[in-house]
Amino acid sequence: MVRMIFAAVATVAATLVFGPTPAAAYEAPWCAVLSMGSGSVYWDCQYRSIDECRPNVLAGNRGFCNPNPYFVTEPTERRHPRKRRARLQ
Repeated sequence: MVRMIFAAVATVAATLVFGPTPAAAYEAPWCAVLSMGSGSVYWDCQYRSIDECRPNVLAGNRGFCNPNPYFVTEPTERRHPRKRRARLQ
C-alpha cells in the first residue's frame, strides 16, 4: 500500500516537473507577407531580421517583407521608481 502511494506521488511529481510545457507562440519582428492566390494573403512571421526574410520572398513566393505589427519587445532594462524624499527646509 505504501509503495502504491509513493509511486502515485512520484508519478504526479514527475508529470508536474517534466510534463508538457505551455506552447509559446513564436513571433519575430519581421514577416513575409505572401500572396496565396485567389486574393488570400498569408503572414509568415518567423524572421529575426529583414535579411532573413528576403530570401523567402525572392525564392519564387510572391510577396514582400514587412515589420510584424504584433511584435512586442521586452524592455532592455527595468527601471525602479525612486522613492521621493521630503526636502529639509
